[in-house]
Amino acid sequence: MKALTIPTFRNYIFGAFFSETGNQMQTIAVAWHVYELTANPAALALIGLSHILPILGLSLIGGVAADKIDRKKILIISQSSMAILAFSLFSLTTLNLINEWMIYGVLLLSGVAQAFSMPARQAILPNLVPGKFFMNAISLHTLQFQTATMTGPAVAGLMIAGFGVSSVYFFNSISFLIFIASILSIKKSLNVEHSDVEFNLKSIKEGIQFVFKTPILYSTMILDFLATFFGTANILMPVFAKDVLHVGPQGLGLLYSAPALGGVIAGILMSLVPKIKNQGKIILVSVILYGLATIGFGLSNSLHIALAFLVVVGFGDMTSTIIRNTIRQMVTPDHLRGRMTSIMRMFFQGGPQLGEIEAGLLAKAIGAPLTVVIGGVGVVLITTLMAFKNKSLRKYTS
Repeated sequence: MKALTIPTFRNYIFGAFFSETGNQMQTIAVAWHVYELTANPAALALIGLSHILPILGLSLIGGVAADKIDRKKILIISQSSMAILAFSLFSLTTLNLINEWMIYGVLLLSGVAQAFSMPARQAILPNLVPGKFFMNAISLHTLQFQTATMTGPAVAGLMIAGFGVSSVYFFNSISFLIFIASILSIKKSLNVEHSDVEFNLKSIKEGIQFVFKTPILYSTMILDFLATFFGTANILMPVFAKDVLHVGPQGLGLLYSAPALGGVIAGILMSLVPKIKNQGKIILVSVILYGLATIGFGLSNSLHIALAFLVVVGFGDMTSTIIRNTIRQMVTPDHLRGRMTSIMRMFFQGGPQLGEIEAGLLAKAIGAPLTVVIGGVGVVLITTLMAFKNKSLRKYTS
């Protein structure tokens, strides 16, 4: 836990936890709210579409911004924008003016802010700790993310049941303010501003060329995209909670929290290991485990069994994520880190968001359980194929 001895990292991780908790709570509230308003699984697909459009359209520009502009300034502006948008959801819901199209619109605008926020959030980590603490910092950062992902949905389920979805939107708006305060408490600049980086196609091209000339980067990004495209089941959780397992909003919170519990376990274990070898093989095995557990969840007919499989889903996913993120950050020079991160986010978020669109539409046709099972089978087959075909990934160790 040596990274926590660094005040700048400690301040950042504290604020990030509150912000991520609010984000996770709002994710559950939005999915439940849209399904309550429409009773249509296909409507849930538009949630993913609202997220993915800004990511695909603006992430590369956001990456250049993270390499050109002080990342601290980017975070303050983007988090302030998202606080206002979360408060608008609270206001519209409280005044009974809300409909699903307003929710999609707010999500679209939030996606614009996230297109600039996420590259900056990821790229600043190496600026906060010495290189010798970086693996520990990545594990702790992932641990706080998974803890927020575990506690946020459970609290959101209780708040929705007790006070309605508007209470979750209000909490999320406050959580952004806490994160902004923690960023402001960090006195130093969060990156060295690079005067040779410009807002033009050349800068974007430079980042893309770096990624696709580095085999371990593009191979893990492709694997990440395909696995999350086929395996994501998050958008169907309201369907499982309401129509398959019949457990209501409290059960919905538990379903969303269970993968995060597995992620927390993975984060703790990884933070205790000083050095890991054979990272390529571990990544591949972890993703296959993620796919197998997804199949098990899709076949579950009780809450307890479903939760057990979802814990394994989270463990496999986060083990792979921690190793991938450490590799990516350490092989990328600082002046390219924002652009690398923006490309990574397109794969990392594009896969599950597009997968949610596919899952919502397919669930409308064949039902949610079969959709999840087919997705899990796809993850196992794709990962096995990559393990045989991609020697550089399979044998990577550093």
